[in-house]
Amino acid sequence: MSFSGLIVLGDKKGKVGIGFGKAKEVQGALEKAFKDARGKMHDVSLKGTTIPHEVLGAAGTSRVRMLPASPGTGVIAGAAVRAVLECAGVHDVLTKQYGSNNPLNVVKATLEGLLRMRTNEQVEKLRGVTLP
Repeated sequence: MSFSGLIVLGDKKGKVGIGFGKAKEVQGALEKAFKDARGKMHDVSLKGTTIPHEVLGAAGTSRVRMLPASPGTGVIAGAAVRAVLECAGVHDVLTKQYGSNNPLNVVKATLEGLLRMRTNEQVEKLRGVTLP
């Protein structure tokens, strides 16, 4: 018998990381997950308190669709998606979860979607053009 721990860390300013650990005791699993999350921190593109554009993240059979929302909307999401978005510093977003509701895959899908986002400035720099 073993325990698994899933941890989401973030500074609420655009950095977020997820960690997963397994051990024979709960405390050991959480320590492993915490260490894993600290080592896997990622920068996320934000546009004020929301996300720059609509995005679909996928991991395993889980899919998470995220849509930007106007200020004051709040985080409309399930528990696993909400944890990642709040740790990343997103305050206004609409989400919909498709497929499996396995928390590990949902968290991975959410993070994958956040990492795929680009702001207009980032796209302009990558392409070497100016966007309207």
